[in-house]
Amino acid sequence: MFINSYVSKKRDPDPYLMEVNPQTERNDKIRFFLRNLFRGLIWLVVVVGGYFYLEANYDITLKGILGDLYDQPAIIYGIFFVSEAVFGIIPPELFMIWSLRDELLSLYIFHIIGLSTISYVAGILGYYIGSHFSTTQFYLTVRKNYLGRFEKHLNRFGGFLVIVAALTPLPFSGICMLMGTVKYPYRRFLAFSTLRFVRFIVYAMIIWEANIF
Repeated sequence: MFINSYVSKKRDPDPYLMEVNPQTERNDKIRFFLRNLFRGLIWLVVVVGGYFYLEANYDITLKGILGDLYDQPAIIYGIFFVSEAVFGIIPPELFMIWSLRDELLSLYIFHIIGLSTISYVAGILGYYIGSHFSTTQFYLTVRKNYLGRFEKHLNRFGGFLVIVAALTPLPFSGICMLMGTVKYPYRRFLAFSTLRFVRFIVYAMIIWEANIF
């Protein structure tokens, strides 16, 4: 079984489960990361560019869509947490755009820190669910319908998959759930997951500049 075979390599939790040439492994990791990073940048352009285009030409805004919720940060944060916990069903870029609401840099930074922290915590929750509930019917259903397709990447890349998920559109909390399932070293998982903040910071800078432009 996949999980058992991974756990059996506790002495070194990050190797392939198959024999590969080290150079091939590095090349595969680079290609995998760059491919997903490129997808993330394309998605960023589509979401952010599309929003500002609709705002400028058709007066379609988040405030108009959200109504009274637009001025309720606690509710927006709650929606974002649920979205992140269930594998990012709403693009985080939209919440970053919402963070522009006051057009004050200090408040924008505050909201970005809040959103990135929520995303980080959602990943930790995913790890906890994976490590404690991997035998439940709930997890087995999620694994069968959604997470199973990512197991091959965990099989190949180990903890590097957390890095890629933190920086790209791969479902961060879902990948974290898989890492919990195989009992990936918790401290190492937490360290890799901090790269989630890097993604939010870089994306936030791009969105801020796009708004000014």
